[in-house]
Amino acid sequence: MSENTTPWHRARHVLPTTFLSTLALIEQGLTPHGIRRAVTQGRLVRLRRGRYVTPDTHPRLVDAGLIGGRLDCVSLLAAMGVFVREHGDRLHVQFDMGASRLPPRSAVTAHWRRSGAARDHLAADLIEALAQACRCQGPREAIATLDSAWHHGLVDESQIAEVFARLPRRYRRLRGLLDPRAESGPETLMRLMLRALGCHVEVQVDIHGVGRVDFVVDGWLIVECDSRQFHSDWIAQKRDRRRDLAAAALGYTTVRPIAEDILGTPDTVLASLKAALAHPASRRGSRNSFDSGHRRAQTR
Repeated sequence: MSENTTPWHRARHVLPTTFLSTLALIEQGLTPHGIRRAVTQGRLVRLRRGRYVTPDTHPRLVDAGLIGGRLDCVSLLAAMGVFVREHGDRLHVQFDMGASRLPPRSAVTAHWRRSGAARDHLAADLIEALAQACRCQGPREAIATLDSAWHHGLVDESQIAEVFARLPRRYRRLRGLLDPRAESGPETLMRLMLRALGCHVEVQVDIHGVGRVDFVVDGWLIVECDSRQFHSDWIAQKRDRRRDLAAAALGYTTVRPIAEDILGTPDTVLASLKAALAHPASRRGSRNSFDSGHRRAQTR
């Protein structure tokens, strides 16, 4: 992911976006006729009566603005590159309590609430959106979303606390399961799978001669969560295979579940991991006694 397409950089462009009122445009020197001409020429996009945006505005913000709301929840987070589960074509939009004269809405999930966002903002407040996304997803997916936002620097620990302060008490049990070291949503989901199996899980482990791996489980099983984004080309595959050989020479076994399966068929992945862990590598004992000088796990 290039620097300018990271979630942090996307957020800098998406979150502050506002619409331009007719009055604001007139104050900038446009006449009513000039505004109409700018719309005709494609230099402005008309959202609703008296509301306009420039043509480089994110399409999902435009979609929300056209129906008189703010982009919210999983739709806003997805627009910034934060991990959320697939939500199809449904647009999650925040509407102010008491808003009226809104156009018909199809394929929209409406979130009616008072918002801290300014009236002219086309995106909901980030903390509000994260809290709403926790409500709209399952617990594991909510953890993955919060991990993602935290990992990418969109929120810090105090802001994570703000998210939970906006949620019902029952969500507090999720707080201790967060880990901002997770570099992807599937990685978070894999970590939760492994912990559910009762394994000892080390996260982001540096192994001498191998490099950093996603997980070391029970001291001998390396689990790497592969995605098409970072592992599809031959150069990446050669690097991965050489790393696996280097790990094997140290007595590790490596498995590489792909993101598509972690997301799409988690029960199958879980069953496979459970079976693998039931049959530890034959070299486990000899490798563990040799291992302390060869690996370093990041700690909380």
